Amino acid sequence: MFKQRPYLYKFISVCCLLVLVSCKSTSTYITEPFSFEKISKKPNYQNEDSWAVLPSKYTQKLKELTASSSGELEADIFYVYPTLITDKKDIRWNIATTDTEQNAKILNTAVNFQASAWATSGKLYVPLYRQAHLRAYYQLESGGKEALTLAYSDVKAAFEVYLEKYNKGRPIIIAGHSQGSTHCRLLLKDFFDDKPLQKQLIAAYIPGIGIKKEEYKTIYVMTKPNETGGFVSWNTYKRKRLPKSYAKWYKGKVTSNPITWDVAKKTEREDHKGFLYSNGKMYDKALKIEVIDGMVWTTLPRFPHRLFAIFKKNYHVGDVNLFWADIQQNAELRVKTWLEQYKN
Repeated sequence: MFKQRPYLYKFISVCCLLVLVSCKSTSTYITEPFSFEKISKKPNYQNEDSWAVLPSKYTQKLKELTASSSGELEADIFYVYPTLITDKKDIRWNIATTDTEQNAKILNTAVNFQASAWATSGKLYVPLYRQAHLRAYYQLESGGKEALTLAYSDVKAAFEVYLEKYNKGRPIIIAGHSQGSTHCRLLLKDFFDDKPLQKQLIAAYIPGIGIKKEEYKTIYVMTKPNETGGFVSWNTYKRKRLPKSYAKWYKGKVTSNPITWDVAKKTEREDHKGFLYSNGKMYDKALKIEVIDGMVWTTLPRFPHRLFAIFKKNYHVGDVNLFWADIQQNAELRVKTWLEQYKN
């Protein structure tokens, strides 16, 4: 059984409140008391079956994307996917890593539309973990904290096996989104911040959560596109709109520019490298953004049937794929910079 650290509970509570305001209404969730007796078996990360993606276990899309570079990649990407279990009638607190429906969703959505953005920068590692149900964010005191802490215990165990079995001293990019970023944020605290492993950190991309500039002792916010050793984070919302909880949960949080990767406050459509849409096609010059305190404002992206999204305000689900090509190019640049500086 995992240890329940007080600071972890406090941390998760803060993270949850931000993710909470980025997600759906919670009015009719069906639930039951959290019980360890109903929790599925802990995954064994020594087994390949406990990984959604390993360098030897790529989806066809990843193989196609990396066909010309996979043998030359000198860095690693450790990616943690967001919350994908949202059914209000599903009473499970945590999802078994053997759930075939969820595992297909992980590959077909999170991996193909998010993790793929980093696949040309390094060898990709994506552990299956007992992700917490979305309602965990709303019901912290009646099982949510335990569910989220359990989920992180899996991610941490997977990272420990990754370091022991796969890493071999290679530089690392940490990447995630939403619940995945919550867990990545803790990985940075437990393994990198003011610790020897920090020298291997190329960058951490952790959008979809709220994080303060002073979150870490020695890991800083990166404000240059070729900077290494730090982190970037952002939350995306419709231009000129603010969530009701903006002042409490967004204002003052780190807001990186996911197009220019510097301190620029505005971009033009010509700056945008590409939005990976659900039809699998890339749309460049599709949007422009404005960076305000705690939030990235975006215009309505240009893509097929865009009028159906005209009333959409919250772009939380698109924090990564709206800027897919921008992330891809930036990650490649940071890896190149790190290798030039530190490779023996």
